[in-house]
Amino acid sequence: MSEQFSNFGQRLCGGSGIEELMDDLGTAMALGGPDTKMLGGGQPAHIPEVNALWRRRMQEIMGSDGAFEKMLSNYDPPRGNPHFLEALANLFRESFGWDISAKNIAVTSGGQTAFFFLFNALAGAFQDGRRKKILLPLVPEYIGYANQSVGEDIFRAVKPCIEKLGEHDFKYRVDFDHLKVDDDVAAICVSRPTNPTGNVLTDNEIAKLAELAKTNGIPLIIDNAYGAPFPNIIFTEAEPVWDENIVLTLSLSKIGLPGTRTGIVVANEEVAAAVASMSAIVGLANGNVGQALMEPLVRSGEILSLSNEVVRPYYIDKSKAARQWVAEAFDDALPYRVHLSEGALFLWLWFEGLPISSRELYERLKARGVLIVSGHYFFFGLDDSDWQHRNECIRMTYTMDEATVKGGIEIIAEEVARAYSEAS
Repeated sequence: MSEQFSNFGQRLCGGSGIEELMDDLGTAMALGGPDTKMLGGGQPAHIPEVNALWRRRMQEIMGSDGAFEKMLSNYDPPRGNPHFLEALANLFRESFGWDISAKNIAVTSGGQTAFFFLFNALAGAFQDGRRKKILLPLVPEYIGYANQSVGEDIFRAVKPCIEKLGEHDFKYRVDFDHLKVDDDVAAICVSRPTNPTGNVLTDNEIAKLAELAKTNGIPLIIDNAYGAPFPNIIFTEAEPVWDENIVLTLSLSKIGLPGTRTGIVVANEEVAAAVASMSAIVGLANGNVGQALMEPLVRSGEILSLSNEVVRPYYIDKSKAARQWVAEAFDDALPYRVHLSEGALFLWLWFEGLPISSRELYERLKARGVLIVSGHYFFFGLDDSDWQHRNECIRMTYTMDEATVKGGIEIIAEEVARAYSEAS
């Protein structure tokens, strides 16, 4: 890295796992040939009913006097469009009984930006010399968090309990016996469903984490990019939860609007105001298009029916199909396991005793036109960098068409089998 960059520049300008992931995704979506099998990103599927809804909304905006020009030609306030914020507050109050107003909500330029703001506002170096960290009670955790600190590393993570289920399944669970909150912990953070594994922390686990955070006077941050109440890509029971001590982030990306870059932070008024201030400093205001498209759907509650009746069932079917293709492609003699698919857009595959690293497996698969994500990127914040499990896992998405997903799984199985064969 060039010496012309500051410490901040050194951390953010030198490449990262999330950059590699998004570069693979963007290049494959824009330039990939017919044989490219893009199984690496979090690209939501193009669901026909959802795409038809966006076309309908755009036509309504185009047909409404001045609405199109206002959407494209006006700045919204840094906190977000007031009509959109009020619609969200009403939805949360009326549907879930949350004691909330528009002052508890701030819009950001995507969920990734929201976490950059939150992590750096809450953790890092303080004026009195203290240094605080974000506690991840369960890893693997979202790759996009790892490089977001403007200073030193700010994450402390705890290994999960690994529960093996049957011949080829497993599940991570929070190891509460080893979860300690010290004075240097600024916040607890989880994604639900967890990206990359599709793990959904149970209501009991969330309640215990919320109580632990409250007892220690710190917030619990819940990354709800795939969760309830929208887009509700959850295949098990999970109640939406929020209170004054919880910072809940949502997004319009996984419901089908990733290109609008619209994130939503729900928090106490002080934190929501802080996020709005950071938006003003970093970007003046946020994009209008996602808020304009979605506002009447939030106001009417259609966003919930869209999530529950269209988006969620679509991904349940995609997940089941992908699991079946994995079972067909992998020989029972291979030591593979798949994390229970409880939500999100991914399968998390574990090859116990894999003779090569997941990073080398990524390179071999990429050479054959299959793009996945090496699992090692998701195990940050751990003291035990030698934990072999972190080099035995990969993340793949199942949102693409059948030929892409099924063909990609078959090639993954071939390369994994070749790795074990070479080592024998």
